[in-house]
Amino acid sequence: MPLSLLSLAVAAFGIGTTEFVIMGLLPDVARDLGVSIPSAGLLVTGYALGVVVGAPILAVLTARLPRKATLIGLMVMFIGGNVLCALAPSYGLLMGARVATALCHAAFFGIGSVVAADLVPRDRRAQAIALMFAGLTLANVLGVPAGTAFGQWMGWRATFWGVALIGIAALAALAILLPGRLPMASGSILAEFRVMKDPQVGLAMLISVVTSASLFCVFTYISPLLSTTAGLSPEAITGALLLFGAGLTAGNMLGGKLADWRLMPSLMGTITAVVAVLLVFVPASRSPVTALVVLPVWGILAFALVPLLQLRVVDTAGAAPNLASTLNQGAFNLGNALGAWVGGLAITAGVAYAHLPFVAACLSAAALALSALSALMDRTSTRRASAAR
Repeated sequence: MPLSLLSLAVAAFGIGTTEFVIMGLLPDVARDLGVSIPSAGLLVTGYALGVVVGAPILAVLTARLPRKATLIGLMVMFIGGNVLCALAPSYGLLMGARVATALCHAAFFGIGSVVAADLVPRDRRAQAIALMFAGLTLANVLGVPAGTAFGQWMGWRATFWGVALIGIAALAALAILLPGRLPMASGSILAEFRVMKDPQVGLAMLISVVTSASLFCVFTYISPLLSTTAGLSPEAITGALLLFGAGLTAGNMLGGKLADWRLMPSLMGTITAVVAVLLVFVPASRSPVTALVVLPVWGILAFALVPLLQLRVVDTAGAAPNLASTLNQGAFNLGNALGAWVGGLAITAGVAYAHLPFVAACLSAAALALSALSALMDRTSTRRASAAR
């Protein structure tokens, strides 16, 4: 793998840290700005919506720009957003800074995925994408715990200053390590948007939404699930989340290898395995030992889907890889918000925490059905093309 991929991974680490570290700092932010914790929690929602809204806007604005210059510009936006977060004197301004920071998220991962795939031979594209996304998974393992601890020690604003420094390091790495002449997209942006009408592209993005919703239906409420059902202490939950994060990192790299091997069979097989593990998690969550065994396995399988789905979207989009890859990041974040909402509805309706994995398994089963439909459409299209010849 070329060293230039390291610059994309460092940037992904910073973006992932700033997205999720706010969860561990909510009490400190709420106390400092004089708002309730639920109001501070909207800073998470605001970021996710910023990603969703920013995906199509930045896709249009950057469609014809050189890729290296675009990635550097997005990292400058990221650094500025985190500096504004650190300086924000009020809740409203902090929310605005969070949304501004989120705008570059989808575009960076979308364009970065295409660049990563272009830097390596065709049979290693998914592994290159997975290597970039490894920065995002490592952010959950290292960046978020370290950022939370640093913020509790030095004040929550210090965490955002620290993330801004990571952004500066990523900016330097992008400028030095990325090749100066990266392939640019051809054709018009209107032509790219016409590609979005392809049902296979829509299906791929819908699968991204539903699989992400399945993950966050449970992950959003994983702490109360592990404490009330498995009986884990707060210290043990921290260790469990580190195990889960390690599973995400391993799964991301596994998904890259599977996608380069056989994309659609691997996608369907992995989703099937996710359904099975979630169903096992229902009884397993009642014991601390079995819960700690199943949790990292679930993390491995759940995040193995990310490079699989990202490459599937790029492949189906054909002439519009930048746009599709960027919009798929919005799809993942839409799924994050949807999954948290579905899980909250289930709990409000009286579903026990222990049964949330069953709700998530139903969502994954729906994703499996969509994947089977997409594979069937592939076969039908191939048969028609063969008959036409």
